[in-house]
Amino acid sequence: MERVLSLEFARVTEAAALAAARLLGRGDKDAIDGVAVEAMRAMLQTVDIAGRVVIGEGEMDEAPMLYIGEKVGRGGEKVDIAVDPVEGTNLVAKGLAGAIATMAVAPDGCLLHAPDMYMDKMACGPAGRGLLDLDRPIAETLTRLAAASGRRVENLTVVVLDRERHKDRIAAVRQAGARLRLISDGDVTPAVASCLPDSGVDLMLGIGGAPEGVLAAAAVRCLGGDFQGRLHPLSPDEAERARAMGVDPAQRLGLDDLVRTDDVIFCATGITDGDVVRGVRFLGDDGAQTTTLVTRSRTGTLRWVTARHQLARKRAVLGPHDWLLPDE
Repeated sequence: MERVLSLEFARVTEAAALAAARLLGRGDKDAIDGVAVEAMRAMLQTVDIAGRVVIGEGEMDEAPMLYIGEKVGRGGEKVDIAVDPVEGTNLVAKGLAGAIATMAVAPDGCLLHAPDMYMDKMACGPAGRGLLDLDRPIAETLTRLAAASGRRVENLTVVVLDRERHKDRIAAVRQAGARLRLISDGDVTPAVASCLPDSGVDLMLGIGGAPEGVLAAAAVRCLGGDFQGRLHPLSPDEAERARAMGVDPAQRLGLDDLVRTDDVIFCATGITDGDVVRGVRFLGDDGAQTTTLVTRSRTGTLRWVTARHQLARKRAVLGPHDWLLPDE
């Protein structure tokens, strides 16, 4: 993919973050997701790509925009697009930290079309590449990761979603002696953070959304870390649906299964402050500042793009979208 597309995709996640941040703390998850989806789609339509949504808001009969299979862009190179306009709608609704707007883009046919179900997953940084194994005891994984990074297990930090289904894993991390951070929502951010040496996160593990697993894997591939996942169907029907989509529920999925290319771009714009990016700052009635992480697997370069937006001018160019400025 052309390098210049990186900035174009940053503009897409910026739009979603600006839209969602306007509804910060109002408690309406559906409204937050709705405005972010509209904003992201509107900006995608300005990009010179022939995009196909492979990870999105659901099937066509479930979502009016950014549904799986939707074609977006003005035309150009054929690409797969994975999007999550708001990763952490609960976080935005409650005004809590850690919400992002995110997307990954790869050449046509290179991103796994993951079914909308749970996935068991682990992510770590470059020091642990090749060490992850979902079938290995957590304590052993932590011992290997500590040795590979030249540290003691007690100095590793593991991030896990605070869910009842993770009770045994939480206990295993504590028994191994590692530090533990429990989070309420959003496991893409800690997967990204595990690949950044100054983030304070060494390992992300647990069961979360499979679509988010593909997004996380794209980021980890760009950042040189490692990721392993396996679908976690909750019923025979879900397992059969996965097989119909060409994914064996029993298969351990590595980076090459989830992101079948070394040419992928990942973007994440902060909606609220987090480990990887700062959240949106509104500057008066007509201004805003965003921070976006943009990374590309071909070069491994990380860019934190800080942008100041004059929303009235954007509105003049893009049209009367409420996610820019509401009507007077």
